Parts: sequence; structure tokens; C-alpha cells
Amino acid sequence: MADRDHFSGTVDEAWLAGYTEEILEPALPIIDPHHHLWRRPGSNYMFPELLADLASGHNVRATVYEECGSMYRADGPSELRSLGETEFVTGVAAMSASGEFGAARTCAAMVGNIDLQLGEAVDGLLDLHLAASGGRFSAVRYSTAWHPSDLVPKPAPGPHLLADTRVRAGMACLARRGLTFDAWVYHHQIGEVGALAAAFPSMPIVLCHFGSPILGGPNAQRQPEVFEEWREAMVALARHDNVNVKLGALPVRRKGPGREAGGPPLSSTDIAVAWRPFVDVCLEWFGPGRCMFESNFPVQKRWCSYAALWNACKRLAAGASVDEKAALFTGTAARVYRLPGGLT
Repeated sequence: MADRDHFSGTVDEAWLAGYTEEILEPALPIIDPHHHLWRRPGSNYMFPELLADLASGHNVRATVYEECGSMYRADGPSELRSLGETEFVTGVAAMSASGEFGAARTCAAMVGNIDLQLGEAVDGLLDLHLAASGGRFSAVRYSTAWHPSDLVPKPAPGPHLLADTRVRAGMACLARRGLTFDAWVYHHQIGEVGALAAAFPSMPIVLCHFGSPILGGPNAQRQPEVFEEWREAMVALARHDNVNVKLGALPVRRKGPGREAGGPPLSSTDIAVAWRPFVDVCLEWFGPGRCMFESNFPVQKRWCSYAALWNACKRLAAGASVDEKAALFTGTAARVYRLPGGLT
């Protein structure tokens, strides 16, 4: 099972450092509910790099780690190898919990990976992950994003995995324990998430990345049609009260040169303008209580800084009430990932 946020290209720290913004609403508490830690070609993003971004000036109180295949065990039974990631994240979380690395509690909760095609065997594997994490293991992401076009990355080996009987048996293990399921699908698969939500109405489900509308590749010339397809699917999905949405990780296509042509990083205004129509749909149909902003770092770091990303989220929430902002920036994440009190 390919489980990763698609990542290619490098992060250029010097390029990012050449553009700065004043931090908007610096006192506003934030929980970042979606970031990774990894070592990959062109991208070394571990605890020191995360700490540097958290020091950008935003009031990040805690973070949630999202599985990405980091530090899997090199040997042993295949179904146990993802325990290496849980053990690794737990070590980072323990370092952060000491208070010696700042006030933010990084990896206060984690979304791990278990092969849900193992069906009922998932139950025993959950015991191992929960024990290894010291209680921080609160969700599973099983990436099922798939598209027939060769122009679209395929994290999943095939279509319709959320309807697979073995996967559904594995889902039942999550539901019995009150754990959350993080769904990574493309926009044409959003209906499959709705069917899953109907089958497990008590299980919290988080739709990653707005439901990943495919705006490039085979759809590069039909973006208005894609938006309408996505909007219709999201309106239908919103009928399921157990589904929440992460707002982030959308591509931004702007006028002017990009990095390769000497252009600047994305500004918070660039991001906010591009994401506004999608955010408006999510807030209208799901409400702030079922939405949360995410960073998706270091994937998003190819285009903008951590400071600019969270400034963009604050621009997008500028018209929200105090309570609505609390939900979007901390409350929804704290609820669905069962974060300890005192972090919001």
C-alpha cells in the first residue's frame, strides 16, 4: 500500500527566507493537525526543522503527526513494520513534552498507519500501536487516493478500497475503540467516504486536503467543472455528521514566475485568494465545528513558509467569530484527535 503524501522536488530554505510577512493575530492559539517528519531526497524535515517553523511567530500550542512511512522497522513481519513510525513519533513527542524545546507540544497526538486489509487482525495491531505511543495514537490513515490517469499519482494500488470487505472489517476495529479514520481520496472518490461514514456513523472521519480536487493533469483545462463536481460531492458528504474536513494542501496557480524563474514564494494573500472558494463551501456545509486548518508541512513548504501558510488561514477566517476561529484553529482538531486538555 502506497501511503504517502505525494512529494517530489526540494525545499529551498534560502528562497523561503528571502520573503517575510508580519504575523497576523499572533496570540491566536493554533493546533497544527497535519504535518510529517521524514528524511527523503531533497527534504530533511525532522524535529529541529519542525521546531524552526514553530518559532515563526504563530502561537502553535500543539501538533498532530500524520503518517508518512517514516522510520518503519527494517525487518520483521511486514504488518509490524509501521510500529517503527509510532515508536519514532513517540520519542519526538516525549522530547517535546519535557518542555525543554519550547511551549508547543509537538506530536501530542498521532495518525498512524496499519494495513486495514488485514481485517480483524487489525485489532491486535491496534493494541501494539496504542501501547507503543503512550496513548498518543488516536487515528489511522489508510490512503486510498486513486485515479485512472497516468498523470495523477496513485497512493493506492487500486480503486474502491474503502468498500473492500477486509478493509471494512479493519474499520470496525477502529470504530469499536472510538478511534478516528483519516481519509485521503481524490475528489471523484468523495462519495466513497460518504458510504463509509454511513456504514460507521459513530466513527469520526477526517477528510484530508479538502478531498484533494484534481485541478491539474487530466483536468488542467476543466477547472470550473472540477470545482462544481467537488462542490456537489462535498454537499452530499456534509450530511454525515461524523465527517470532518482538513482545510489545506490545495495547489495555487498564480500569475507571474515561480521559483524556477526567479519568482518569490507564495504570499499569504496568494494562498487565501486561491483557496477562498473551497473554504467557503466547506464552512457553509460543514460549519467551523467540523473544519480545521492544516499545514501539511513539509509538503507545502515547497511553495511557502510556515509563517505565510498560517497567515493565509487567518486571512481566510477573518470574518469568523471568536468561537468559530477557536473551532477552526484548535477545537475541531482537539476533539477528533482526542488531545489532552490545556492545549487550546
